[in-house]
Amino acid sequence: MKKDDSKRREEALEKAKVLIEAMPWIHSKNGRTVVVKYGGAAMENASLCREVMRDVELLKLMGMRVVLVHGGGKAINRLLDRLQIPVSFKNGLRVTDDQTMEAVSEVLIGKVNQELVWLLNEYGNNAVGISGADGKTLVCRQIDPDLGHVGEVKKVNTELIESVLEGGYIPVVASIGCGPDGLYNINADLAASKIAQALHAHTLAYLTDVDGLYADIDDDESLISQLTRSEAGQMLEDGSLSAGMIPKIASIVEALDAGVHDVRIMNGTFPHALLLESFTDEGVGTIFVQD
Repeated sequence: MKKDDSKRREEALEKAKVLIEAMPWIHSKNGRTVVVKYGGAAMENASLCREVMRDVELLKLMGMRVVLVHGGGKAINRLLDRLQIPVSFKNGLRVTDDQTMEAVSEVLIGKVNQELVWLLNEYGNNAVGISGADGKTLVCRQIDPDLGHVGEVKKVNTELIESVLEGGYIPVVASIGCGPDGLYNINADLAASKIAQALHAHTLAYLTDVDGLYADIDDDESLISQLTRSEAGQMLEDGSLSAGMIPKIASIVEALDAGVHDVRIMNGTFPHALLLESFTDEGVGTIFVQD
């Protein structure tokens, strides 16, 4: 056998091993609902974004009911800067006055949402873009008058999302909701958690800017591969979490309490993190499971 032929055969065998390893995972998740939250720096690189959308499409092809929920904070900041509208945050939430709300809607609904839909539809007739205001999917109330149009989700109407899923499409949901006095800006992590709870999702996956949850944020070797619901709740209570991680872990605990089977945090800038976390034994991030 020629050396080149031997190398090709070895490469083919490695690919076959990967598929074999993935088989039980694919079987266990066929027909399951998976909610993927996508945002942050993971969305900023165009070629990487394209790869992530390809991975999302592959989940659908493997028989999963995939819902994609997105934010777009960096794109919002760029538009606000061009419009010379001040950017302000309070307790990690964007202060959203009338002008800022217009910019948020323009970016999330008019730009980011449609770009993600377009990328998914490159691989077929696969995606439909909606916002939480469509069909009153995300019904909100104001969190704090000082924050302006920042909403807390009080109810999720799943009819529109379910109809899109039943039609064979991927719903791409912009994290904007509706209230009695207009539109509301919603933290995308919290929106994804509420949607996962309402859909009784099997898995909620956060594609973020970090590899997962660290026991020590300053120690790259302290990545936690798995936590139970009780362990995550204890971290919330003992104050060991960084300020930016607190709302995300709180939303994870809430999702687990509502019956979501598992929640995963992974680095969306790592190539194919979504597939590796979903279909391999090792995974690449942190998984939160029921006790």
